[in-house]
Amino acid sequence: MAWEGWFTIAVVLMVLAGLASNIAAPVGVVFTAVALLVTVGALTGTDRLISPAELADGFGSTGLLTVGLLFVVAAGLTRTGAVSLIAEPLIGRARGLRSAQWRLLTPVAGLSAFLNNTPIVALFLPVVDDLARRLKLPASRLYLPLSYAAILGGTCTLIGTSTNLIVNDLLRTRAASQGLGLFDLAWVGVPATILGLGYLLLASGWLLPDRREAIAERLDPRRYTVELLVEPDGPMVGKTIEGAGLRHLPDLFLAEIERHGQVIPAVGPDEVLRNGDRLVFVGVLESVVDLQKMRGLKPATDAVDDLEDPRRERCLVEAVVAEACPLVGRSIRAGRFRERYRAAVIAVSRAGRQLPGKIGDIVLRPGDTLLLETHPSFIERQRDARDFYLVSGVDDSAPPQHDKARIALPILAVMVVLAALPGVSMLNAALLAALALIATRCMDPGAALRNVDWNVLLVIGAALGIGQAMDNSGAAAVIGQQVMGLTAGSPLLTLAAIYLLTLIATELITNNAAAVLVFPIAMAAAESLAVSPMPFVVAIMIAASAAFATPIGYQTNLMVFGPGAYRFGDYLRFGLPLNLLVMAVALTLIPMVWPL
Repeated sequence: MAWEGWFTIAVVLMVLAGLASNIAAPVGVVFTAVALLVTVGALTGTDRLISPAELADGFGSTGLLTVGLLFVVAAGLTRTGAVSLIAEPLIGRARGLRSAQWRLLTPVAGLSAFLNNTPIVALFLPVVDDLARRLKLPASRLYLPLSYAAILGGTCTLIGTSTNLIVNDLLRTRAASQGLGLFDLAWVGVPATILGLGYLLLASGWLLPDRREAIAERLDPRRYTVELLVEPDGPMVGKTIEGAGLRHLPDLFLAEIERHGQVIPAVGPDEVLRNGDRLVFVGVLESVVDLQKMRGLKPATDAVDDLEDPRRERCLVEAVVAEACPLVGRSIRAGRFRERYRAAVIAVSRAGRQLPGKIGDIVLRPGDTLLLETHPSFIERQRDARDFYLVSGVDDSAPPQHDKARIALPILAVMVVLAALPGVSMLNAALLAALALIATRCMDPGAALRNVDWNVLLVIGAALGIGQAMDNSGAAAVIGQQVMGLTAGSPLLTLAAIYLLTLIATELITNNAAAVLVFPIAMAAAESLAVSPMPFVVAIMIAASAAFATPIGYQTNLMVFGPGAYRFGDYLRFGLPLNLLVMAVALTLIPMVWPL
């Protein structure tokens, strides 16, 4: 092996060490690596590393573009409440731990087969909080199964994870193959998901810790008073408080109902909601934000409807009233808060207690915390003003467009159907779906760009460049020969070795980077054995997704690490058996579906 090969291997080991040790952000590590490869190649004049043109080709790959478009599609479905429309009827009827897990994990796995896992898990994090508090369950036995269910569901289709798309694109460009179809992975992914979900239901009770104290530590001491109206002829009308899901809200309680001027102070679970009921809630910010997203409820204040900015462009902002605010000592309505600040007050927090009267009649005092619905520009306008001590945006608080949910779901269905057709690429289907969501105003172009995870795309693009250098330098071929030497030239043992190599790399670094780095090794091994590369490609796809034993192996594992108060050992104890289970299923079925 020439010096280029040894240099590339050294750079790859540097990447592995950097990502595993978390010494810097993944995008910084991989960009440092490609910078070294390109610079050394330019200084030495060799063509066996990677040229700037080859690096640019990675960022323009169809797989990378498809991943970016699917971020937009997932955001459109989330912002319209379409995902909640599917999941809420199932989850709302949970009664215990097993019931809650089954009703939570099944829709998560199903949705993750067609949408990126990261936004799916982000969407269901507050749902887990709701289930845990409403049913008095340990949230630590729900968060990690949530992540694992999303990962399992992503193995069922070509668009289930970004890794599948990237590896499939590598297969098409480097092996002159047509690639996999949308549902080809289902032969392995569906059995693995079914068995995996069974494992989660059976093993979580005794392999996952009961850390209920993690919930108490995260409680926000602020209590907001918020008023909402039952929309006329909406989905809440005719339902009981219990049936509408308003009885056991997490860290939030229904203080009273005002109906035709009559106040009902002690609201029972069997009270039936009617058109125009004014509901007064008291609770923490997170739950108040969730209330704003529920179908059939709208803010009681008319100021929300009178704001100039379209609702799809608004967000929620917290603002603490300063002594210098000119509205101190005046009510929100009399002070004409909306006209002065181009913002509507939808909730007020004062010393954690319920405030009497309607929101508009509350007289402001210094230190009051206001929850505002407004345009994001409010934050910049008031950041340095004297009217408020503190102004901060609330994450993921854009009001959902529930009326668009029944438009977004058919768009998703059409995208899946188009992607399954032989003449339409996944890139084409995702592009049409993203354009349709924007054209139908399910989301605006600005929101579409903001919801693309650019860090993920940059890491993938740079990792593709490193993988190309592995191929150009001959390092991949040498490592492939070493793998074959260890497996005595057996195709089945080589397949197992490629799977295990991908799995170990994924547990230590990002899944996309691991898949891209192992791909040229797998192709070299298949070429040396004179067998089809397809089984090795599928093994990489499954192994790079089915990473359960460490928090850094998959992004969703890291997302639930803090909320569940997990420790590293929890992942190893609960995830390692699942790794072995999925590996056994994959290595049994892959040679049967794609013969070596």
